[in-house]
Amino acid sequence: MRKLEEQPLVQLAPAKINLGLRVLRRRPDGYHDIETVLLRIPWTDRLTLTPADRFTFTCSDPALPTDERNLCVRAAGRLANLLHQPLTGWLHLDKRVPYGAGLGSGSSDAAATLQLLLRQQRTSLAPDVLHRLAADLGSDVPFFLLPAPAALATGRGEQLQPLSAYQFPFHLVVLVPSFRIATAEAYRLVQPRASQGPSLAEIVTSNDPERWQRELQNDFEAPLFARYPELKALKQWLRQRGAAYAALSGSGSALFGVFTERSLAEAAAIAARQRGLQCWQGQPDA
Repeated sequence: MRKLEEQPLVQLAPAKINLGLRVLRRRPDGYHDIETVLLRIPWTDRLTLTPADRFTFTCSDPALPTDERNLCVRAAGRLANLLHQPLTGWLHLDKRVPYGAGLGSGSSDAAATLQLLLRQQRTSLAPDVLHRLAADLGSDVPFFLLPAPAALATGRGEQLQPLSAYQFPFHLVVLVPSFRIATAEAYRLVQPRASQGPSLAEIVTSNDPERWQRELQNDFEAPLFARYPELKALKQWLRQRGAAYAALSGSGSALFGVFTERSLAEAAAIAARQRGLQCWQGQPDA
């Protein structure tokens, strides 16, 4: 019988931002085909798996469910079914990244749960099997299992082309307002585009903020800015603070500013916190 890990295991669950997002068409299965570039950032949740006789899940945020409504619990259950054995351990989520903000934190937590439990079991899954398991949990989950820092995502977001050589040379400020936006609400409001245009990967990897201003956009911005004018005002505020590019991440409500100078990014982050906004400032992982 395989001996399980006896010491607590820790896994960080990073957030992501979307560098451009196109909503292309509604599919017969109810999802939408999209095109986006996902970029991992080191704003992280922390998951700890401690040995225990049975599986339990807890979370530092009392507002989050700890039953099957939580993606971490669903990930553990799906993995147990796939491995044909019950899983054990006390899984605790220290929630640091805001959820309902377009930063992928729930998906990242689910991916980290899979990684932790596979480490505990001292086993692995074939890449295609792991990918299917992750995609069944959520469209963004497979991205957080990639070693690459960025990827072009198509389909409903689960078809990935890793951008392993891509380096993001700028400084980021990510702002999260006090309200959340449900993904389903955002998709009800968005109008799919008729044409696609140049590849988002080509635009992003140019690392040209002026080109980004011309060609890189998030299709959720127009309908969500109309419904939530404070989001549009925050984007304008980032530009006024010196961001060379600013945009909504995913379906919101988080926005990010891209700064060519670290001092400007740091000053913007300080000013954002003084305004009472949740904020992360730094550079993506290499």
